[in-house]
Amino acid sequence: MEAASKLRNIIKEAVALRASDVHILPDDEGVIIRLRLDGQLIDSDRLTHQAGRKLISHMKFISGMDIGERRRPQNKRIEMKLEHRTVFIRLSTFPSSLMETLVLRVFPYEKSDTLHNLALFPEQAANLQKLIHSPHGLILICGPTGAGKTTTLYSLLQDRMRGAKENIMTLEDPVERRENGLLQMEINEKAGVTYASGLRSLLRHDPDLIVIGEIRDEETAAIAVKAAMSGHLVISSLHSSSTSNALRRLIDLGVDKADLQEVLYGVVAQCLIDMNCPFCTGGCSIHCRKRRISRRKALYEILMEDELQQAFENLHKPFIGGLPRFNLKYLLRKGIALGYISEREWKRFGKGAYL
Repeated sequence: MEAASKLRNIIKEAVALRASDVHILPDDEGVIIRLRLDGQLIDSDRLTHQAGRKLISHMKFISGMDIGERRRPQNKRIEMKLEHRTVFIRLSTFPSSLMETLVLRVFPYEKSDTLHNLALFPEQAANLQKLIHSPHGLILICGPTGAGKTTTLYSLLQDRMRGAKENIMTLEDPVERRENGLLQMEINEKAGVTYASGLRSLLRHDPDLIVIGEIRDEETAAIAVKAAMSGHLVISSLHSSSTSNALRRLIDLGVDKADLQEVLYGVVAQCLIDMNCPFCTGGCSIHCRKRRISRRKALYEILMEDELQQAFENLHKPFIGGLPRFNLKYLLRKGIALGYISEREWKRFGKGAYL
């Protein structure tokens, strides 16, 4: 009961602070509980080794993991009821030299934010809406882990569903959040349900819009392009630092350039940036972050229409001149000039290879 109560308190705090992850990490002195808050890990609590082991064993038990297996990583998902709301939690264990570590990805069940609430600049939200209301084609959402790709994806789907009744089907690994109006299927590689095999079955179910959680390999890339060529609208995510790199990545995965040029309707690369706090001159405390309604916004580099075709023409040439014109580096400078973003964000993103 003590471990169950501790777990509930940890999840309550994570949800209240809108933390994306909870890390349970051992060290020589005990076990540290850390929260990933706006991309940064912040210490929240410390337990003894014994209490930490009990907490991890409890979470493995309630999620259906093998409690006795401590030598290999395990992944599961659970749901937790907290004061009239449901929280979906993805658990991942990893063996370390001291003891097992565990990371929880927290997904509170709540209505998806609108695109205008997510985007820092309204014109970008308008372009995203234009993309999602395409009748067919392939749309790619790119960015590193933690850039908000899943949040953007669900917001796009909600925007689409407000306009029409359609059969929207998703293939996800795992299903990170449940949404009314979607037919959501979870990848289970042990049972033979991969992105490729699931997509083949999905195409026989009369979909209007297909969502593929991630394009990971040659087979999934080929089937995604084939589905788009058959008249469906296909949306997927891809790990790529920019829109132009996404084109090269798909061609490296064996997609024919002519086929890709025919079906690709738009590519979106995004990053999350911290907004300037209206109350603090330095870094915000946890208590300040807890009370701020808007702490982070998304910048979207959108490649579509004429710029997309120009990107295909320059695919094997040095990418000079900033295609698209409103790329992430330009948008970051604009946000700093308007006072929305601190210059600290330029040091974090602007000078790196990511932008």
